[in-house]
Amino acid sequence: MAFQVSPGINVSEYDLTTSVPAIATSTAAIAGVFNWGPVKERVLVSSEVDLANRFGKPSDGNAETFFTAADFLSYSNSLFVVRVVDANANNAVGTGTATQVIANTSATDIGDIIAKWPGTLGNSLEVSVCPTAAAFSDTANTVAITVGATAGTCADAAKLTVGDVLRVGNTSIGFQDLEITEIDSTDITFTPKYKLSTNFSGNGTRKWGYYNRFNKAPDSGRIHIAVIDEDGDISGTAGAVMEVFENVSVAAAINTQGASIFYKDVLDRQSKWVRSTGTTISAAGAAPTYTSLVGGTNGADEDNIGLGDIALGYDLFVSPEDVDIAFVLQGKAREGVNDTGVANYIIDNICEVRKDCVAFVSPALNDVVENPGNELDDTIAFRNSLTASTYGVMDSGYKYRFDKYNDKYRWVPLNGDIAGIAARTDNDRDPWWSPAGYNRGRIKNVVKLAWNPNKAQRDQLYPNDINPVINEPGSGTLLFGDKTIAGRDTAFDFINVRRLFIVLEKAIARASKNTLFEFNDAFTRAQFRNIVEPFLRDVQGRRGIYDFRVVCDETNNTPEVIDRAEFIGDIYIKPARSINYIQLNFVAVRTGVEFEEIVGQF
Repeated sequence: MAFQVSPGINVSEYDLTTSVPAIATSTAAIAGVFNWGPVKERVLVSSEVDLANRFGKPSDGNAETFFTAADFLSYSNSLFVVRVVDANANNAVGTGTATQVIANTSATDIGDIIAKWPGTLGNSLEVSVCPTAAAFSDTANTVAITVGATAGTCADAAKLTVGDVLRVGNTSIGFQDLEITEIDSTDITFTPKYKLSTNFSGNGTRKWGYYNRFNKAPDSGRIHIAVIDEDGDISGTAGAVMEVFENVSVAAAINTQGASIFYKDVLDRQSKWVRSTGTTISAAGAAPTYTSLVGGTNGADEDNIGLGDIALGYDLFVSPEDVDIAFVLQGKAREGVNDTGVANYIIDNICEVRKDCVAFVSPALNDVVENPGNELDDTIAFRNSLTASTYGVMDSGYKYRFDKYNDKYRWVPLNGDIAGIAARTDNDRDPWWSPAGYNRGRIKNVVKLAWNPNKAQRDQLYPNDINPVINEPGSGTLLFGDKTIAGRDTAFDFINVRRLFIVLEKAIARASKNTLFEFNDAFTRAQFRNIVEPFLRDVQGRRGIYDFRVVCDETNNTPEVIDRAEFIGDIYIKPARSINYIQLNFVAVRTGVEFEEIVGQF
């Protein structure tokens, strides 16, 4: 109790209920080429639908990366994605505006509203702004239209802007909305939306082209903004209205809930498709604006993106204090001299540094696709160029799967699937169960394998730390190995043992934080043991370990250790091992032989 200087009662509360916390074990990470979305920013996605919505649909330039991510998400629901681009990527902007890449945040004013992210997808967008009530709707005098025509005249054509709607007619002859496509003096060309029953001559009403998507004209000092899929590349329907922002302010302002309604803030916060890079829009003028965005580029595709650009994306996962992950997906192995560049980078600079996650890699496409007779040698050569590590796992190749977005079949690496079945094993069992075999190793979305290694080939792959993926009639496509690329005989050359120790180390390390700055005495050491031992007994009961011992007493916390302000806990583990080899002995014996005489003799 605290010292008191006068009589009284002091009440103190102590919390000795500390336990080992549960940790996330099934979240993966990938960095690569995508067609849309933020650049060099971690985004957590939970499904393939979410992936396509945030990062765009796949194309020939990024299909292997996209489907690696999508395949992982078919087994699990937690994947951090980082989009990378090179210097050739640009955001789509208004005509006449210089393009540049704006990855995540607004930059200098380059023309007020532009595509939110770099990519050609932005070239499909149109942005229309209605700045005033007069721009929303106004009278257009002396209009002459002939029934069935697509051209006519309007004395007030100067009030019109291509994209406006000119409404003519009356309750007797009906109304016709004319979508203005061309203006030349008083001559107008249009696309008729509704048909008149007779010729028209009289006054009409000019309306903003998207007036029917808003309740009324903008208030004073406010504007309306519409974002349109002009070409239909996003929604599949040309002219589809993607987003509307009603009555947003042209100056700093907040609503009754305290949120900013300044149009720049609203677009940056709410829009999926556009952002503002300036503050030049005003609530003035009688004409709306219709701006088609152009100049958007994706930059390099997944075959040609620089290793440095990919590495910068993966660097966002290097710190375990920033993001908690269990798997790192290689995605596509680039063809050519840099086949193993990405794989080695994530092994050496992410997994070996963090020591709490595992890299999943596949050989290059040209090692196993349309490479008859050379698959074994080229796959082993790929493995031999990798850094030996118990934090890496390699499979044997590629699968053929259907791309529903483009109605075609594609070759896709298997590393997303292998990490996926490991994540599925976490959810169905525990991380220390092997993900391989007939019970847990089934792979989804496979039309065929690029290479289905036979027994003799598997006998070459497995000693080289390559996990074969096979197709077996009646059983489907299976992961048929569970080794890490350790490169030596060790308990950690099996996936389940490596992942067991990752779980134990992460969980116990987090629980140990409560011991920091306490006294290194018998009470603290006993408290540490009382936290760790029940946790290990639970893991033992769930078949993760055969036996364990926790030593944390005066034998390893000597006076010298205490004087150095250190604390030592030694944890000895006998990990459970998965079965990799089965020997069945069938022995024929004579009728009169007693089994007790021969059992155990063979």
